[in-house]
Amino acid sequence: MNRTINRLKLIFLGVFAVLSVGVLVWQVGWVMPMKKCEEAHKWWDHGQRVCAQPVLISDITGRTIQDKQAEAAARAAIGRPPASVQNP
Repeated sequence: MNRTINRLKLIFLGVFAVLSVGVLVWQVGWVMPMKKCEEAHKWWDHGQRVCAQPVLISDITGRTIQDKQAEAAARAAIGRPPASVQNP
């Protein structure tokens, strides 16, 4: 019976160690970069672990946003200062 208890103890310690390493890898590999990316007002892709810079459609098409409130809200959503503060 003593051998069985020792064997079970080692199995549980092994499972605990593997799960602890898994949680550490998850935190360092996914959670910490995701938080850093979201603090920079960027988009985090969980599948590929990529931090992407959001782009306004007006930057791609060259069209300006006519409604100033909508433009300010769009710029704030991606972490850019309002258009009046930016240098030309």
